[in-house]
Amino acid sequence: QVYLTESGGGLVQAGDSLRLSCTVSGDTLRNTAYAAGWFRQAPGKEREFVASIRWRGSNMRYGNSVRGRFTISIASHQHTTYLQMNSLKAEDTAVYYCAADSSGRGSNFDYWGRGTQVTVSS
Repeated sequence: QVYLTESGGGLVQAGDSLRLSCTVSGDTLRNTAYAAGWFRQAPGKEREFVASIRWRGSNMRYGNSVRGRFTISIASHQHTTYLQMNSLKAEDTAVYYCAADSSGRGSNFDYWGRGTQVTVSS
């Protein structure tokens, strides 16, 4: 069984920072050079791509709405991915999901976490 477990969500004020973590368990995925990503979904809106990174920490990509404020990183030896979120805005409020692409390309995410809520008050 593969599990992606997110943590670090919470309630913050606009302008604050927050760091999300995602840890992968399960050898099926851990034995691959997977790519990791973050997505988010706000109430009544479609799921939105936030950021992705490849196994060796390369090829970081960001969604337009977070570029310059969010930073994705990966501690491959710990199978943990981080999303550092700075200068948070009310519109960043959403459930944030961690995802993994077992192909390593970061374009077809086939494993997903259950999400962590981030609420930014204005």
